[in-house]
Amino acid sequence: MKIFAVRGRRLAAADPGVSGPQPTVERSGLPHRFEAVGEALTSGSDVIDVCAVVGQELARDGASVEETLAGLRDTWQCLTGADPSYDVVTALLTAWSETTLGYLNQLSCEDPLTGLSSQAHLRSRLAELYRLGGAGTDDGVGGFALVVFEMPSGDDPSDESGDHFTRAMRLARAGELARTAFARDETVARLGMHRVGVLTRRDEHLGRRVRVLRTLLGGAEPDTPVRVWIEGLPGTDAVAGMLLDELARG
Repeated sequence: MKIFAVRGRRLAAADPGVSGPQPTVERSGLPHRFEAVGEALTSGSDVIDVCAVVGQELARDGASVEETLAGLRDTWQCLTGADPSYDVVTALLTAWSETTLGYLNQLSCEDPLTGLSSQAHLRSRLAELYRLGGAGTDDGVGGFALVVFEMPSGDDPSDESGDHFTRAMRLARAGELARTAFARDETVARLGMHRVGVLTRRDEHLGRRVRVLRTLLGGAEPDTPVRVWIEGLPGTDAVAGMLLDELARG
């Protein structure tokens, strides 16, 4: 069963006189997308990184978790006669789940792990403002600002590789503090792994609210200061989209 349909995928009509290709096995004898894994296994290359790439590709194809695991096991059994190791399975499924979650986040207004607004929802809110007017209008983008804060990294358990749940819970707690400082109709959204963005009106109260937010976050993270800043919104919707992408990657 496919998780989501792939844009542009088409199924060829069957020729009554010709047997069609097997859906999960390629000419190499390995399941679809796992040819690179087979090459890494036989050449002694780093198979963990290859499995991560394959996990991403299978998620984009719409493969279910069952299909993904079955393909990995079939590949290992075919080439080694044994089952794959825990580290290999973890690399594959982590990449598959993150890619699938990213796709689902594009369809949802809410980030499922933190309860904050999704980046896609924040992007749509910005697009609405740009449609209302440019930088010279109070009702359009000119009357709003993006407050961004970044959780400290490097010495927190949530920074351990693969600890996505702990990191998400940390962002969720920080998001609740943001809603305390910005308690009106602001959009509080997750931006990447360590950042949260708040789309709020640019008025005479903005500076005070930012100071309150910095104080609240400082109390929650007493050992390391939390970066909080006001990000100016660019003049065009297209550049605003690039800004959000850049903030999410940081």
